[in-house]
Amino acid sequence: MIASRTLFLLPATALLLTSAPAALAQTFAPALRAPNASVQGAAAARQDGENVNWTSYNSDVSGSRFAPLDQINAGNFKDLEVAWRFKTDMFGSRPEYKLEGTPLAVDGVIFTTAGTRRAVVAINGTTGELLWSYALHEGKRSAVSPRALSGRGLSYWTDGNKRRILYTTIGYRLVSLDADTGQVDTSFGDKGFVDLKQDWDQPMTDLEEGEAGAHSAPAISGNTVIIGAAFREGFTPRSMNNTKGYVRAFDVRTGKRLWTFHTVPKKGEFGYETWLKGSAETTGNAGVWTQVSIDPELNLAYLNVESPTSDFYGGQRPGAGLFGNSLVAVDLTTGERKWHFQLIHHEIWDLDNSSAPLLMNVNVDGQARKVVGVPSKQGFFYVFDRTTGKPVWPINEVKVPKGNVPGEWYSPTQPIPTKPPIYARNGITEADLIDFTPELKKKALEVTSRFELGPVYTPPIVSTKDKLGVINNWAQGGTNWPGGSFDPETGIAYVYACGACISATGLQPGPDTMTDVDWVVGVDGQPVVMIKGPGEGAGADTPAAPPAAGGGGAGIPRLNVDGLPLVKPPYGTISAIDVHNGTIKWQVAHGETPDFVRNHPALKGLDIPRTGQSTYQIGTLVTKSLIIAGENQVTSPGDRPRGAMLRAYDKGNGKEVGAVYMAGPQSGSPMSYMVNGKQYIIVAVSGGTYSGEYIAYTLPSKN
Repeated sequence: MIASRTLFLLPATALLLTSAPAALAQTFAPALRAPNASVQGAAAARQDGENVNWTSYNSDVSGSRFAPLDQINAGNFKDLEVAWRFKTDMFGSRPEYKLEGTPLAVDGVIFTTAGTRRAVVAINGTTGELLWSYALHEGKRSAVSPRALSGRGLSYWTDGNKRRILYTTIGYRLVSLDADTGQVDTSFGDKGFVDLKQDWDQPMTDLEEGEAGAHSAPAISGNTVIIGAAFREGFTPRSMNNTKGYVRAFDVRTGKRLWTFHTVPKKGEFGYETWLKGSAETTGNAGVWTQVSIDPELNLAYLNVESPTSDFYGGQRPGAGLFGNSLVAVDLTTGERKWHFQLIHHEIWDLDNSSAPLLMNVNVDGQARKVVGVPSKQGFFYVFDRTTGKPVWPINEVKVPKGNVPGEWYSPTQPIPTKPPIYARNGITEADLIDFTPELKKKALEVTSRFELGPVYTPPIVSTKDKLGVINNWAQGGTNWPGGSFDPETGIAYVYACGACISATGLQPGPDTMTDVDWVVGVDGQPVVMIKGPGEGAGADTPAAPPAAGGGGAGIPRLNVDGLPLVKPPYGTISAIDVHNGTIKWQVAHGETPDFVRNHPALKGLDIPRTGQSTYQIGTLVTKSLIIAGENQVTSPGDRPRGAMLRAYDKGNGKEVGAVYMAGPQSGSPMSYMVNGKQYIIVAVSGGTYSGEYIAYTLPSKN
């Protein structure tokens, strides 16, 4: 059974519904509407004073994460106080500890996702008061979804009269809600819903268990809404012939499908020939699970496509495999490919294109250029002319090594940018190992003696008792889903990167009873077992190694040295990249030195500069004068309660200018808005033992 709920400052009203979308909408009768809902909802809370809105997940469809505000600045950031807090525990069957949302702000009303049910909530932006909520109960379809929990955000649309909130449910439905009341817009789709598992140019007969979902926010420009697809996180799928991650566009008013872009080309389409032995027919994934960026003037949408199936083995899909790991520009009206650039040929490192493209207007060699920048897990910042797709600076095809995995197809070269310089750890070599003392360096060499080391495109190897795998920072290193941000006034991009998100990868034959993938992640001498990937829903078992190269156990060394990170600091950085000339303007370690490092007895008496923190989920906010980002680890340095800090840096030189306390670690990217002339900053916090909460900060009132 499926139930939906809309709340207007009254006890929740729930109705049990059938699974058919038509039946879903038929139950939204006037009886569900609270008395005087029109004056109790978001419309009554809208402010008419001096407002600055945040109307898209990344502030705008260019991906900037920029708020043109400076009321909160270097001189007063430390004085910020909590304006309101909004816990999300009640929006689902249990508290959520992975709240990754970035809210929208429209004329004083905050719209965001919340809780394990992925509810949509409207909140008064000055008081934190709940105005309305909506949730869809999808039963088993939600329980087995590959992308559960609250997701990362919503989309807003208006024609100046109607105002709508659009989002994808856990069960992969697209819903359109009235922004003022939270009621489903029954003129959209099939009585308010578009079932995204249907009308997809590929068969999906099981609408409950068919693998497809989304956690990113839809992208909207004009009357077009674009939806990508996401699949199970990490490890190995049950089948190479997984769902294909085709991208679709719909009419934002009616829900009618406008076009579909085949990220794995069909026979006769451009790129099909790059899949040798007809492997395009039997390979899945290649979805766009991150945010889509749009240039309305050029009428182009920019799709950052992930890896094909599977993450670490591609012998069953020989060839370069377009459009896997490609940036693709498509016509916003028709979905026709205008240009593409494949960032990785035949990807076998889990180096998905993971974040929103950044659309920037800069001056290169004195010439005005419209460019698109792509941060990456590799620590490369790729820059292209966004009209033509031509690299702004040379990207050379560089020879890379081959591995020893039977049946694998290896690309002889990979595209390596010449500018800007690498901004994050790019592979793991002996030079990257911990060296606070000679003793620690010696122990690090002992730990790594049973592994391969090498640059970023060192290929995975067959795990043996002598060489267990390749130590790498592939899956979670560099820049992950939060992506970068940029200042449209200066042409500077700001990118967080993880420098110590390391693991070790070796391959073993895939068990016939678990998967049809020939080689899967595993360690010699250890059975491959069924475990769940992080953040997956019930029934999301996938093959992988038991506590393996990264986790120790059964004679397998842990990737640390006496409890210290195996690699040297910085563990996490924020870099300012000047896109006018392709240089790194400054780089700082982001985050307090972790307690276990600062207090380690082996480092007593040593002067250890701030190390930064290791995480893959820090996003940055840019304002008129500041770069703002929170910490993802809690510390207790002694001068404050145990917690994390929201930090601000001078965007010109990277100097920290202020910090305020957060009770939990940052788990969603911060945003900023203004209501009636007063600036606010919201950040989502969660993780560890701290359940999801949105915290809004502002300056103290004069009174």
